[in-house]
Amino acid sequence: MSFSPTSTDRYLSIHLALSQYPILNSRIRARMRRELFDIGIITPQAFEANVREMAISSQQIEGLHNPYSEEAAEIWDMRVARVRDQLTDLLFSERMSFTSFQKLVTDLLTERGVSTQELISSLNPELAPQELVFEHAMTIERMSPKERTRYEARLQESKVVLIRSMISDQLRYINIAKEWFTLEDLADIRRRKIGTGRIGGKAAGMLLAARVLNEVAEPQLRACLQTPQSYFVGSDEMYTLMSINNLVHWNDQKYKDEDEMRAEYPLIVADFEAAEFPPDISEQLASMLDHVDHKPVIVRSSSLLEDNCGTSFAGKYDSLFVPNQGTPHENLVNLQRSIAHVYASTLNPTALLYRRSKGLLDYDERMAILIQEVQGEVMDHYYLPHAAGVAFSRNFYRWAPQIRREDGFVRLVWGLGTRAVDRVGNDYPRLVALSHPLLRPSTDPKAIRRYSQQYVDLIDLQDNSFKTLPIHDVLKSRYPPLRYIAQMDEDGYFASLHSSVIEGDERRLVLTFEDLLRRTPFAEMMRQALHLLEANYHSPVDTEFTLNINRGDDGKTQVCITILQCRPQSHLVDTAQAPWPVELPRQDIICSTRFVVPQG
Repeated sequence: MSFSPTSTDRYLSIHLALSQYPILNSRIRARMRRELFDIGIITPQAFEANVREMAISSQQIEGLHNPYSEEAAEIWDMRVARVRDQLTDLLFSERMSFTSFQKLVTDLLTERGVSTQELISSLNPELAPQELVFEHAMTIERMSPKERTRYEARLQESKVVLIRSMISDQLRYINIAKEWFTLEDLADIRRRKIGTGRIGGKAAGMLLAARVLNEVAEPQLRACLQTPQSYFVGSDEMYTLMSINNLVHWNDQKYKDEDEMRAEYPLIVADFEAAEFPPDISEQLASMLDHVDHKPVIVRSSSLLEDNCGTSFAGKYDSLFVPNQGTPHENLVNLQRSIAHVYASTLNPTALLYRRSKGLLDYDERMAILIQEVQGEVMDHYYLPHAAGVAFSRNFYRWAPQIRREDGFVRLVWGLGTRAVDRVGNDYPRLVALSHPLLRPSTDPKAIRRYSQQYVDLIDLQDNSFKTLPIHDVLKSRYPPLRYIAQMDEDGYFASLHSSVIEGDERRLVLTFEDLLRRTPFAEMMRQALHLLEANYHSPVDTEFTLNINRGDDGKTQVCITILQCRPQSHLVDTAQAPWPVELPRQDIICSTRFVVPQG
């Protein structure tokens, strides 16, 4: 789907575009008015009457009350001319597209003998409105290969300007993204963006990872990789919401002490959740929900610094599921409340203290929003994926010497990936060393059962809510992927399932993922994808993903991986391994652990 720019956006774009033509802008506006008159939007007489009325109104605002006696004729004429220009821009932006404006300008310049090449060369992408940069870049892409060679540098400049204005201004990201994103990729982002501003770090990482894998992965792997339908709310809309709802006074939270931050944070969340959205943003969000058609969505934070090298902000900001099962109005209210809640999380004491520790307290860390369709399928009245998790291209949790660090590591769960992303209570994901996917930290059956997943996160479609339930309240013997995610505890060993008929108590099912790892190419696919991302990010990475297990037309099991997020695994840095003492006196031991530790 595509979100049309609002008339306010078009007005600003037209105003900026006209500033590129300081001498010709009067002739351009004359053409704009003629276009408005010709198609019947307004008559010349009505237009001039409106101009006069607005000019008199502007006099009153400036303290004058008589247009004839209190203002010199030449000043009045200048006032009318300026108001005429403003009304021209306003009406044209309300009723016409930017493409119509651009065609009108191009036609006028062509009549003056200005060639396409001269038009391209005269544009300054750094100052031009986004639509004009897109138009000129597309003009270059439509050229023949011979003509285009001459303007490749200009096309690259335009792409960099668009990446910086739409996606991220982080230099390291731009240096990678400019080599991968095509103009069509950027145009697709613009079509899915609501409001102004950048789309933030989390969205930027997901899009770049998808672009890299789509380009360099082998065909067999590429056919099994996908990204969710995603939409973006620009980062400027956070400040718009705060401004129109008188929430700007909360901006000084970052300078308060921790106790004051924590005491006031519940009030901040309540204020944000009660905020009203601008009508144009509400309309576009409603349009997006119509397109999603009652499929659950997740509202994810995507702040400007999030998921960057050295500042991942992992777990610092909130993300909320919106089941989307109510009436259109209820769904819109829930979506807007969730977006507002994520905005409020920028003032979460944990996030503010993290920024303070990183020396980023005074950075303008405004929040963009990434809205994604939740990946999964219906199971009774529940909605959940077959599996989900987080994957790291470097394995720093090696519980056996044969595990290769460079082959990566996965935390895998059944259901929504929230239980893999955040360590939850006494529950445990399946840990997978991708170099040896069947190798467990322990082979003791009691330990395997003890350290297996006990609860599942899912969306209850009937109750229109996110829930955490015991796995045995949800697992069914007829669940299609059951044989790949669970085994039967047979008092001393675990037996694989060979049919949907389970003899004995279903509560003896244990989520081991043994047959997923043994009988499908999941581990090899994930290892390959992580290698490719690390090589092209020039850095170790970690990703979030979901998994779908199906039987293909040929009867073979197919595994599909959906990449939800990708960021540099920058918080882990290579260090020289310290020699381990062979004999250490007991009195010299400060503390000890039998748990696996990073780099241990």
